[in-house]
Amino acid sequence: MSTAVALDRVSFRYGPRLPRAVCEITLDIAAGAATAILGPNGSGKSTLLHLILGLHMPQQGSVRLMDGACEPGAPGVSSRVVGLVPQDEPVAFNLNVLEYVLLGRAPYLGLLQRPTARDRAVAFQALETVGIRDLWDRSTPTLSGGERQLATMARALTQEPSILLLDEPTSHLDVANARRVVGIIRRVLETGRTVIFTTHDPNAAAAAADEVVLMRQGCVLGAGRVRETLTPASLSATYDVAISVLNEGRSRPLVELYDQGGKSWNP
Repeated sequence: MSTAVALDRVSFRYGPRLPRAVCEITLDIAAGAATAILGPNGSGKSTLLHLILGLHMPQQGSVRLMDGACEPGAPGVSSRVVGLVPQDEPVAFNLNVLEYVLLGRAPYLGLLQRPTARDRAVAFQALETVGIRDLWDRSTPTLSGGERQLATMARALTQEPSILLLDEPTSHLDVANARRVVGIIRRVLETGRTVIFTTHDPNAAAAAADEVVLMRQGCVLGAGRVRETLTPASLSATYDVAISVLNEGRSRPLVELYDQGGKSWNP
């Protein structure tokens, strides 16, 4: 299997006196699969995405994309090879949904060039993929939080990236929209793209991912296939709480976390 992202001893910190947000990570992320970066808040998940995108440059080590063919931050990489769906992105202008999604075509358009028929077709296909094609003429600021998240995903897909990055895509969504996002991730994989998403919820990782990377305090504690990696021992080390993982009779694991009193809770 080819490699979408290869990290070699990558470290990064936000200031000289601050602890490292990412600590000497060496990791290969498979192309054409969904990989979840799983860990508690503050574990370095978003920083790792930003290093892959090229928003941050590693202070030690290297990041290579697409079997080493390019590096993050190289001309055209951030806009054509990698697309990012952030946790929250305010809309500064009163655009309708189609106009907002067409912003994803900017890397393919010249200065002051208007979107072509193909650009519009790509945008409508992205809206179809995320399930909000019927909202194409709605004003973006009037969308619900879940609808806006889906519109942002459509805008990123309109870039036609080889690698799609999603930062906590289900964290602010209700159950129905979170389930929809899981379905979208699986549909995106059918187009041959690679999906890398961060989450603090083990069950979101279990539902959507093929591979899981466990992070804590900037370090990778483990990585591998979902069923082999989401074990009580590895998850307990990641979250520092008692954990049960149910596998029998299930296509994907179900994770239950417990507080010190033995009460089940979701992270």
